[in-house]
Amino acid sequence: MKISHVEVGVCGLSCRLCPAYYRETKSKCEGCKSEFRMGAPCPFHNCAIKKKGVEFCGFCDENATCVRWRKFREMGKQHDSIVCYQKLEDNIDFIQKNGVEEFEKQQKTREQLVRSMLSEFNDGRSKTLYCIAATVLEIGELEHVLQGAREKSVGFDPKQKAEVMHSLLDKIAANKNYLLKLRK
Repeated sequence: MKISHVEVGVCGLSCRLCPAYYRETKSKCEGCKSEFRMGAPCPFHNCAIKKKGVEFCGFCDENATCVRWRKFREMGKQHDSIVCYQKLEDNIDFIQKNGVEEFEKQQKTREQLVRSMLSEFNDGRSKTLYCIAATVLEIGELEHVLQGAREKSVGFDPKQKAEVMHSLLDKIAANKNYLLKLRK
């Protein structure tokens, strides 16, 4: 089977918003459906891609009755792993209604915003926060925060710039009741 969307997880997560996607080491992940990850044990890869020939569980004929996918989605409502699952259900709904291509367009925009945050406001400890923010906030909110951080941090060192970005993210999170932490 030819994989068309390497950075969109079989389960509905966006690889572009995972901290492992931004590593600069050998352990950098190119996406859940990359050659490297396809060799890892994943029940969704085995079932959807290898057995049923679909790239996304939501396009499988059995998606409404799949116990494994339902358990994963229920877990995702309360817990995260290395990546934020808070928008998993929204991702799944969006992909089923609009298709993977439209989802990927949005995720590429979010990825560019994460890359901007990392290149301009990273103190070496902010990658996970920026990935979560890019998952949870609306694109317009992210753009607004990024612009505000740029304006408020002119001439600052990296640590001070990160503090400005964190402050703006915390403020919008408080106002909108967003959670910008991994749920364990």
